[in-house]
Amino acid sequence: MRVVVVGLGVQGRKRNAAAGKDVVAAVDPVNAEARYKRLEDVPLNAYDAALLCTPDEAKIGLLRYLLSNGKHLLVEKPLFTDHPEDLIELKAIARDNRVVCYTAYNHRFEPHFVRMRDTIQSGHLGRVYAIRMFYGNGTARLVRDSAWRDQGAGVLLDLGSHLLDTALFWLGKPVAGFNIQSASCFENRAFDHVVFGANADTVLQFEVTLLSWRNHFYADVLAENGSAHINSLCKWGPSTFSVRDRKLPSGRPDEESITLVQPDPTWAIEYQHFRKLCEAGESNIDNDIWINNTLRSLGEELKQGRGARRC
Repeated sequence: MRVVVVGLGVQGRKRNAAAGKDVVAAVDPVNAEARYKRLEDVPLNAYDAALLCTPDEAKIGLLRYLLSNGKHLLVEKPLFTDHPEDLIELKAIARDNRVVCYTAYNHRFEPHFVRMRDTIQSGHLGRVYAIRMFYGNGTARLVRDSAWRDQGAGVLLDLGSHLLDTALFWLGKPVAGFNIQSASCFENRAFDHVVFGANADTVLQFEVTLLSWRNHFYADVLAENGSAHINSLCKWGPSTFSVRDRKLPSGRPDEESITLVQPDPTWAIEYQHFRKLCEAGESNIDNDIWINNTLRSLGEELKQGRGARRC
């Protein structure tokens, strides 16, 4: 498969490395390493797929162009738009042109995220009562100095979209009823610390921040037969997955843990996953429709000032 990398920023360089010899060209209006400045300048017969790693505002137009011209597409998350009908249109264009529109959420390929999904879906834990996740990094200053990132709902779109997709991945179905619990702009113009959740059949409690000066992720899954936990990601390792089996009526649970110390494997695995999707003709845009609708609803709460402060 011949691919074009569109956007040679941080994410674009990672995608370029993962795709390796499949890359036939790169596109970037300012990076001198790119062969082309405009996607439209790349001959259509020179590539089969594109890895789209651009700022958010450019995505929808580029998606229309690529899908309409029969190109498979991996686009960096989040696929967010203020006009939900855009995603319905893109789904139809992809279907009519028999091409794949895949939004990349690389954390689905974290080994412990896969273990958590398998543990939940195996029934070992029984009924899942609640899932709590924290995702934080220390990029507030970098975001503030960016030409395009410090705007709108801020960290909610960037890291919050990951947690919504993770919940979908683990539970296997969308969850309704999300609301903002708190939102702050401590250092940035846009929100740099947000707590949100859903009081659903499985209670979801999420916290995302740009103010965690040591990058960190954790997840706690509380259930009737025990609990499961993730501490850190491979890229920030060591990363540990633990399962605790409940003792009745009470007592210290039996616990099994797996700790990984390794480089981030997700980019290479996700690219191979994308290649397989292209062969099978499978898109995941329905996931984006749910994530987009949820983020838009939460964004409206932020605009109305519910749960927000310091902005």
